[in-house]
Amino acid sequence: MKTTTYKNSKIAYSDSGKGTAVVFLHGFLENSHMWNAFVPELSKKFRVIVIDLLGHGQSESLGYVHSMEDNADMVFSVLNDLRVRKAVIAGHSMGGYVALAFAELYPDSVKGIALINSTSIADSDERKANRDRAIQAVKKDYSSFVRLSIANLFSEDNRERLADKIEQVKSEALKTPLQGIVAALEGMKIRKDREVLLHFGPYPVLLVLGEKDPVLNYKDSLEQIENTRVQLVTFPDGHMSPIENESALAETLQNFLKKV
Repeated sequence: MKTTTYKNSKIAYSDSGKGTAVVFLHGFLENSHMWNAFVPELSKKFRVIVIDLLGHGQSESLGYVHSMEDNADMVFSVLNDLRVRKAVIAGHSMGGYVALAFAELYPDSVKGIALINSTSIADSDERKANRDRAIQAVKKDYSSFVRLSIANLFSEDNRERLADKIEQVKSEALKTPLQGIVAALEGMKIRKDREVLLHFGPYPVLLVLGEKDPVLNYKDSLEQIENTRVQLVTFPDGHMSPIENESALAETLQNFLKKV
């Protein structure tokens, strides 16, 4: 990982390959390790940039609330440092929220968007209340909160089959500082609804969903793309397509990037 500075905070990223730039953004409690299986193959044809979001991985926290816009500004700053003018932004879960914030703030820098187990819809009142409960829970018992949160992202069918992988994800998640976790929860809670971008964005959009996603209701997720040109790919599993459907997702991304 290389590092740069954004607003006096250290930001970690990797940059490999040549060609169209593709930026990978991980989800909540994750870090750039989430994309390790995808980088070697994709970097043969594309310039692959993987960034640790604020307060996650090796990137430092900026404050006590990391809004999706804060993260998007940071991503733009990294791309500016790397002299990348346009990129495809691929985000998993919270990374998808950041990708949409980036597209709203910097439309001329977007070549395409891939939303993986993510949504353009803002938190409902119930989801906001759940975020507040999560903040209290992680302050009370950090380790239990992190371990349980990760296990709950996988479909029940996969929890035994992928037990070793899930342990690895938990181990990476436990490196996330408390401030980074709370700031991300606060930021996700206040994020804007950006469904309009799926209808009117001038760039191709890919939406990858899991049919048994315990976090995002599958049927509700379909409503946001009615009457749009968004390409939908559905996997039969949970919220963790980069792990639960690794090879199928790699192929999906390759095909999407070829079209972009």
